[in-house]
Amino acid sequence: MSLLGNWNYPTSVRFGAGRISELPDACKVVGLRRPLLVTDPGLAKLPMIGDAMAALRKAGIEVALFSEVKPNPVAANVEAGIRVLRSGKHDGVIAWGGGSGIDAAKAIAFMAGQTRPMWDFEDIGDWWTRADENGIAPVVAVPTTAGTGSETGRAGVVTDEKTHTKKIIFHPKMMPRIVIADPELTAGLPSKVTAATGMDAFAHCLEAYCAPFFHPYADGIALEGMRLVKEYLPRAVADGKDIAARAHMLAASQMGSTAFQKGLGAIHSLSHPVGAVLDTHHGLTNAVVMPYVLQFNQKAVAPKIEALARYLGLKPSFEGFLRWVLDLRKQIGIPHTLAELGVKAEQLERFSAMAAEDPTAGGNPVNAGVAEMRTMYEASLAGRL
Repeated sequence: MSLLGNWNYPTSVRFGAGRISELPDACKVVGLRRPLLVTDPGLAKLPMIGDAMAALRKAGIEVALFSEVKPNPVAANVEAGIRVLRSGKHDGVIAWGGGSGIDAAKAIAFMAGQTRPMWDFEDIGDWWTRADENGIAPVVAVPTTAGTGSETGRAGVVTDEKTHTKKIIFHPKMMPRIVIADPELTAGLPSKVTAATGMDAFAHCLEAYCAPFFHPYADGIALEGMRLVKEYLPRAVADGKDIAARAHMLAASQMGSTAFQKGLGAIHSLSHPVGAVLDTHHGLTNAVVMPYVLQFNQKAVAPKIEALARYLGLKPSFEGFLRWVLDLRKQIGIPHTLAELGVKAEQLERFSAMAAEDPTAGGNPVNAGVAEMRTMYEASLAGRL
């Protein structure tokens, strides 16, 4: 079966090995003549960025580069990018990288023509309606990891440095116009990063599937996304040049971000404060807390997890699925406890309060306030199941 396709759900996706060659055409289709390519400092040094910029210029597209983006992007990164975009009179953004780079790029494009401060558009109620839609610049996205799936999402996560909290900026028109999903661009990803980002994709699918809302589309997408992770994440970790495994993981990542339009839960609620304060990798933190959140939610999610286990070809029980998650984590090198990520017991009071206020908390299958978050944090810190 050929791993090629032109998809329009949830946006236009040009999927397949070698399709980065279509970047100049994608820019022209979207109407970009002076785009700002936004990426992180590590990627900015790689040949793929220089090659892409040379190809764009050869096609008559005047591209410039911005790469002041932290692994967990902060407001200052977005503000600096907005200044560069406006001063250079750029007409849109090429978002290139993993979730952090693409989230920052989408936020820069979103804020290009806004007059209100960015936090006025946090994903709370209908705050997104405050935005001037005409001031949102178009985005072409190029993912280089298979994890967050930000290239097919309508939001970006940015850390507020003043409060050390991760905030979700949302607007339907933050969705990139065209995605170029070329698995060859993910082939150089180290095995540890492949494992962490892959578990992020799995967490998105799992939490969307378990969220207590009605969205059959999301459930179906999440199920198949988890099957792809089960089949192909170990292969991608074991052999980074396995392009078929890389392609399927790239698809699973995008399926996760599409599915979690339904909702997320306490995996993300617990992960966000740790990442905001300790600057841990988001996908890795999700992977560490995952089994402890599953255990906490067992009574509410057991029937759905049994059906999921059956679909995945596992022992059709909650216990069978949990055992498989633990085995997968061990196989691909995920730490077992938050202590291994540097979390200290004295931080749990602060983290628990932050987690209870996180916008993802409302999607958890079991109501989780400060006390419940503290219970899950304590289990995650001690490795207690």
